Amino acid sequence: MSIYTTPIFNINLKKLVENYRLLEKLSAPAIAAGVVKDDAYGLGAKEVTKALYKAGCRHFFVAHGSEGALIRPVAPDAEIYALQGIGEDSLPYFQQANLIPVICSPDMLKFWHKNKINGIRPAIQVETGLNRLGFRISDLEKLSAAELNEFSYVLSHLSCADEQAHFMNARQLENFRTIKSRFFPNTPATLSASDGVFLGNDFHFDLTRLGAALYGINTAPYRENEMKNILELKAPVLQVKPLAKGEFVGYSATFRAPVDMRIAIVSIGYGDGLPRSLSNRGKVIFYHDGQAFFCPILGRVSMDNIICDVSQLPSLKTGDFGYLINDDYTVDDIARDAGTIAYELISNIGKNPRFIKNYNS
Repeated sequence: MSIYTTPIFNINLKKLVENYRLLEKLSAPAIAAGVVKDDAYGLGAKEVTKALYKAGCRHFFVAHGSEGALIRPVAPDAEIYALQGIGEDSLPYFQQANLIPVICSPDMLKFWHKNKINGIRPAIQVETGLNRLGFRISDLEKLSAAELNEFSYVLSHLSCADEQAHFMNARQLENFRTIKSRFFPNTPATLSASDGVFLGNDFHFDLTRLGAALYGINTAPYRENEMKNILELKAPVLQVKPLAKGEFVGYSATFRAPVDMRIAIVSIGYGDGLPRSLSNRGKVIFYHDGQAFFCPILGRVSMDNIICDVSQLPSLKTGDFGYLINDDYTVDDIARDAGTIAYELISNIGKNPRFIKNYNS
């Protein structure tokens, strides 16, 4: 008998590159940039960047300067943009790693003017309707012609691109076109992240910023997901045992067996990033004779373990693996059951240090 105790997270970089190729084709003739912020959504920024760079990607977006410095060694001649911009805390990263800040406010522009880095042309973020970071028209009107011409890109971000018919898409596109025409007629532009790519060529401009879709997330849920799942999360069974009718399961005794059952204790929990909201509503997949069995999680998700109903699998034993994410139950599926979004889920799961993390390239 083999006994395992540690969850395993497999990340398929070959499929990630295939997703990039498809998004690159959909974006053309716009440049297809890779978004690897938040440690590539928790999946490993160095590994993901290395795979995309090998595939020909030469434009990357991170959130912070520290993230850009981390990937610079594996993307030596790429343009690396930091979406949160530049400040006193991050200036050394920009200087050492030759990073490009996205200037998002008049105050940050003042800081940049005092701390310019030779050879670097920053990007500028403008406000078109999301009402998050960015210059408003009243801010832009205060800039000189020389200041307006110093940027490498003008950037904005769509708020509702995952809903094709949402009125905000047309509104933000019009606002962006107006701002670009008036203030940045000769500056390259980028409006769309992954979801905006599927809205059509009008939204692509000169560069698209590809993040979640690269990682297999369905960023355009109004259409069939064209992206390949790149993730497999599995965890070992530590024990299998009977549960008598009337017995309770887990903390707070939130589940009571309606009949005699058979349960498996699986070595994964919220300490591994699994949402506690999957208590009494999530599922684990086991395979037998090529058939998938979706076994419900019983009771509360605890820090290190979940308990699931395996009554339909009499041959299941200690050491077998249950699957939390795979081609049959994608990150979008588990996020739906957890009442969250796939972006948040993989960010929390991916960065967990307790997994055995494998890359298939």
